[in-house]
Amino acid sequence: MADQIAYPGRLIAIDGSRAKDLNAAAAAVASALKADGIECAISRWDASGLFTELAAAARADRNISIRSLSLIYAADLAFRLRWEIRPVLEAGGIVIAAPYLETAIAFGACCGLDEKWIRQLLRFAPAARLHGRTEERKTQRPWKRRTDRGYCEFGAVMLDISAPKRASQAARQEMIMKLDHPRGHKAIELDAKGIRTLAKAIQKKKATGSRRGAASRRSSKPRSGRK
Repeated sequence: MADQIAYPGRLIAIDGSRAKDLNAAAAAVASALKADGIECAISRWDASGLFTELAAAARADRNISIRSLSLIYAADLAFRLRWEIRPVLEAGGIVIAAPYLETAIAFGACCGLDEKWIRQLLRFAPAARLHGRTEERKTQRPWKRRTDRGYCEFGAVMLDISAPKRASQAARQEMIMKLDHPRGHKAIELDAKGIRTLAKAIQKKKATGSRRGAASRRSSKPRSGRK
């Protein structure tokens, strides 16, 4: 069932096809908000450690389908919601989820899954108040095969075993196109101007404000391998 609770806090979703861009965008938005005197937390991929545990498997054991990857993403997201996102929202704070729903939906769809199925899978997650879209870099390159970088890069490694060539350069291009046309909302492209626009949108709603201690309740940091 979809989360219909009206939380006093605000959730900012940031999605993109490349983990390095996601982490940079989340940090830039948080920095812009801090400059305006607004605290926020950041929830990142693999806070649960599920993907890290899978990455420890031997190469021969990495036969994971895109459907299984989506299910694991949903489990990791449920962990993030329980321990990182909802506590901040319930306390009236601001939290950035990078990545959030559209990253998993677009990646799964470009790798062969039915988009409706993925949206149904992730329907338990609350809707974001604001949506950001990373400024895509190195768009002509495929995903790096790195299990410690981000969801798409991790998925590319696993799909090289279970479905060779599925996570291709063409698939990344398709994912970028899907992210450029999100369903049901408008996403702000997070170049320098977009970051200022998003920060101003939060500033306008500061009347309901974030409580100073709320944003610091839970804020995950990248594991040592993610830079």
